Amino acid sequence: MEGRRVTGRMGTHLELFPYVSKMRGAGVNPLKINVKDTITGLFGGFLTIFVLAILTGATSTEWLMAPFGASCVLAFGVWNAPLSQPRNIIGGHLISTSVGLAIYHLLGNESWAIGLAVGLAIAALMLTKTTHPPAGANPLVVMMGDYDWSFLFSPVLIGSLIVVFFALIINNLRGDRCYPTFWI
Repeated sequence: MEGRRVTGRMGTHLELFPYVSKMRGAGVNPLKINVKDTITGLFGGFLTIFVLAILTGATSTEWLMAPFGASCVLAFGVWNAPLSQPRNIIGGHLISTSVGLAIYHLLGNESWAIGLAVGLAIAALMLTKTTHPPAGANPLVVMMGDYDWSFLFSPVLIGSLIVVFFALIINNLRGDRCYPTFWI
């Protein structure tokens, strides 16, 4: 039978298709628990989101968006990963939100337009080397929230600058961290 392979012990195991067999995974979870990293993530996420919440209460602007919480996971949890760097946090949020705003104002928020906005945002992030997974949600936030272009400045630009500011301060308090690993 083409596309099938017999493997295994004590009987036969049929592999239906090579494509499906790729979905098995090849190993075990490589993540390790590090208490210092956990405390840094706890403190960094708390302080960043707390400040954004305080700003929301003190001003007439909604500074909190769910993608900022996800950005904190990257900025404090995997601070040295390429997708966690300032260029990616700030640029990713700005580019993705710009795409969402453009599609929303040109095409509305029909289901197909929402899907198109997210797909175009992913492509734009990859082409500009500003991939930041939390920013992939920004077109959804824009299109479901009926936002205008001022949303790009606040909360997106200023909020992402706040995330990066706290990532710079908190990550570099640790002697074993040097954040960022790159700016440009």
